[in-house]
Amino acid sequence: MKKLDSEAIQQALNELEGWELIDGMLQRKLVFSNFITCFTFMTKIAFEAEKMNHHPEWFNVYNKLTIRLSTHDANGITDLDIKLATKIDQFATSI
Repeated sequence: MKKLDSEAIQQALNELEGWELIDGMLQRKLVFSNFITCFTFMTKIAFEAEKMNHHPEWFNVYNKLTIRLSTHDANGITDLDIKLATKIDQFATSI
């Protein structure tokens, strides 16, 4: 998988909701009403990530979730990261 250039990453960020470029990774922070809602959201992402064979880095404390995406094999952001971020955005609109 080919790493995206900075122009392609910026274009994707313009179309994604709440994502930033932090330390060479796509990152989004979300806050939910409670732990169960957050964990349910994480479970939806887990099923999608497994289908894609592309897994996020994430950090969860109670109702807060930080998601970071990067393709380690490509040493940067690829189309896989954009596709997973887009799917995560779709899940976020249904909460």
